[in-house]
Amino acid sequence: MDYFTPIVDDPHDWGRIAAANALSDVYAMGANPLTALSIVGWPRETLSMEMLGDVLEGAAEKLAEAEVTLLGGHSIDDREPKYGLAVTGVVHPDHIVTNAAGRPGDRLVLTKPLGMGIIATAIKRRLASAEMTAQAVNVMTELNRGAAAAMRRVGVLAATDVTGYGLLGHLGEMLRASGVSAEIELGSVPVLDGVRELIAEGVVPGGTKRNRTAVARFVQFGELDEIEQYLLSDAQTSGGLLIAVDAPLTAALLQALREEDVVGHEIGGLVARRFEDGPGSVVRIR
Repeated sequence: MDYFTPIVDDPHDWGRIAAANALSDVYAMGANPLTALSIVGWPRETLSMEMLGDVLEGAAEKLAEAEVTLLGGHSIDDREPKYGLAVTGVVHPDHIVTNAAGRPGDRLVLTKPLGMGIIATAIKRRLASAEMTAQAVNVMTELNRGAAAAMRRVGVLAATDVTGYGLLGHLGEMLRASGVSAEIELGSVPVLDGVRELIAEGVVPGGTKRNRTAVARFVQFGELDEIEQYLLSDAQTSGGLLIAVDAPLTAALLQALREEDVVGHEIGGLVARRFEDGPGSVVRIR
């Protein structure tokens, strides 16, 4: 189950993003989503029911693309609009993909660029151009369905979706659960256009700032500047999958992703725990 307040101005786009985001947890486990329930908080005295209809239509559009049946839902009167979905899916017990199955030597592949949290904040402050907004909406409304299909085809065991805790936060969860460390190659991490410039102008959401503070306990930032630290900690909405794949299968996974019209980026790898620089060091950025 996942829901949130509006992050874009267009209600139809908000519904599409919310649906894609809610489906991601199921896709990240290699499962197929089957059904969903809408969760609505709506200020009926200040926002029209027609606008809510636009939100629901946007969500229904994404659910239809995912071949997921909307069974119903629940709504309450709320001072602040909120929307999301509770999603149910299925997966064979032998084929569950978890964040606890990473192994030393695995390569890390990311399927969407970073920067959605920064751009969402820029939209709220009316600092985002139409092109930048469209770019972010296109990424956030992209289902992780194709990425999940590629994982299943190759036999991936470990993955997580990248959402509110940012790339480093969700990677940290995987590392703790798997008992490994990681090296990230900064130059290989995909980033939405214009995001670094926004960070330099001080456009950083509170969630991203909190993420950076939290991950500093296990990340070696070294001489990495503040812009890159915020970028790797940026709180994503409807982000991509971070996949740990057996090194000999990396090329096969990247090919499978391409066949699903998904761009995969090899951004680093898992190594045996821990680094020599200290017992708290789990992620090294190069």
